[in-house]
Amino acid sequence: MYIGILYLLLTFLFCFILVHLIKLAYIGIKSMNKQPEEVKKPAPPPEPVYYIVEKKRARKASYSEPKEFKFKK
Repeated sequence: MYIGILYLLLTFLFCFILVHLIKLAYIGIKSMNKQPEEVKKPAPPPEPVYYIVEKKRARKASYSEPKEFKFKK
């Protein structure tokens, strides 16, 4: 029984190490094939931002008398 657990742990460690080695090799190959970047051009100036502004309405010179409201019961 103990030998089975040992084999299970060894298999897990072997697969774990193998997967990480493959990932590291892929990253290394990918970095070697990367071509040098060209001189970066300056970014174009940002577009102007326009805001929509509503006109304020002029105040009334005089207001009418307040109305009285009656509610039905």
